[in-house]
Amino acid sequence: MEKPGNLILVIFGASGDLTSRKLIPALFSLKVQKLLPEKFAILGCGRTEYSDIDFRKKMRESILSFSEEKDHDKGLIDEFTGYLSYCSVDNSNPSDFEKLKKELFARAIEIDTPPNFIFYMATPPSMYSKIAENLHKVQLAEYSSGFRRFIIEKPFGYDLESGRELNRTLHELITEDQIYRIDHYLGKETVQNVLVTRFANGIFEPLWNRNYIHRVEITSAESIGVEERGGYYDSSGALRDMVQNHLLQMVGLTAMEPPSSLGSNSIRNEVLKVLQSLQTIKEADVPGQVVRGQYTGSTIRGVCVPGYRYENGVAKDSRTETYVAIKFFINNWRWGGVPFYIRTGKRLPTRVTEIVIHFKKTPHHLFQREVGNLASNQLIIRIQPDEGILLKFDMKEPGAGFNVKNVNMDFHYRDFADIRVPSAYERLLYDVMIGDSTLFSRDDEVETAWKFVEPIQKAWANNREIKVYGYPAGTWGPSVSNDLIEGCGLTWRYPCKNLSDDGLYCEL
Repeated sequence: MEKPGNLILVIFGASGDLTSRKLIPALFSLKVQKLLPEKFAILGCGRTEYSDIDFRKKMRESILSFSEEKDHDKGLIDEFTGYLSYCSVDNSNPSDFEKLKKELFARAIEIDTPPNFIFYMATPPSMYSKIAENLHKVQLAEYSSGFRRFIIEKPFGYDLESGRELNRTLHELITEDQIYRIDHYLGKETVQNVLVTRFANGIFEPLWNRNYIHRVEITSAESIGVEERGGYYDSSGALRDMVQNHLLQMVGLTAMEPPSSLGSNSIRNEVLKVLQSLQTIKEADVPGQVVRGQYTGSTIRGVCVPGYRYENGVAKDSRTETYVAIKFFINNWRWGGVPFYIRTGKRLPTRVTEIVIHFKKTPHHLFQREVGNLASNQLIIRIQPDEGILLKFDMKEPGAGFNVKNVNMDFHYRDFADIRVPSAYERLLYDVMIGDSTLFSRDDEVETAWKFVEPIQKAWANNREIKVYGYPAGTWGPSVSNDLIEGCGLTWRYPCKNLSDDGLYCEL
């Protein structure tokens, strides 16, 4: 992998959890892998007052607590924290950005690097436009000498109109090719491997269409609740927090046509075509195609877990969904008539994200099967945890007769004992440094995704008769969501099975 050119990374919101838990540990991992620029600096910005020494001490603690590197080399940590400095900045105060500009150019001269700046907005989304505006006012946003790149975190708006407004505002200040909308799901190794699985193997791509696939199912489950984010989550919900970005991006990569090249625009153009082909769910059809739920209090392995409405910061009469399942179709030649199902939720039995390709059954059943086993062949792409790929197919049981048993052929990334799997933020930060935007959402992708979820948002807002189904924490969501699956006796795939009160067995 090429080493990035010399640059300075500016992190707005440097005193927040995202910086401590994800960004600094990921950057330290790049240091360990020798993938940081030769001349490099990190300037943290925030309203909290820190000296450079205090900031370095705080980030050292973050590395020791959250880094995925097993050996914490003291000398390497000292060298890394030497890249760090801090500048107190009020994002709403233009004069503070004059101070920031002086600090940035002084740091560039100090480490003898061109003024190549990356601005990471690890802040609430309401600050994105304000930060970009203030950087523009002090001429830090322009390509005068050196590059300027801007990383923003989801949510990219709260609905179609706010998403469009955010894009309009940013485009008045900076160009689209300067913007990197980060979606950490796209940084996961197995998500990228979807492209390789499909387009590097002659055995899969010929089957990847309506002629051989019965349905496609994508699940992103979390075992935790809203934790201390109740106030934020109650104004967001699963549809905004997960579906509009993570899940629809995975749909795009799963269903896209082969790109003409591995260039960023070639891949993103094909993802956009999928999003543009999503069949609109009319407001009147939302109750039949979308299920929303909210977790209720339960006991999980002997521990009492509160219901969503009893979490800190959540309204006692909240109708915010912690679970959503959607059935929809893609109107194009490859996928016409094939139902796609996506679901996500909190307080489900385990943390798992996977894509399941259900192939059509054979037209005539010749062989005896296990009781209750009518499963079709499945290709399961596990995104997290225990990343890997599993192919389920039938084999003859040993002995006389033709009794058939469903068996697995699987691959785990952990089987590569000598190959390290980088974290999502590590991969994405590296890509920004080298200017590769392939795994980042483009403005038209964001707006098209919002356009798809808009009727669902409107139906929920306008029709109070649409139910919010309760589901006990620790279960797989409202049982009514199984009614979405077309076909007699078919249900969602349940990746994990209870073996005892002590834990779960996850297949893969």
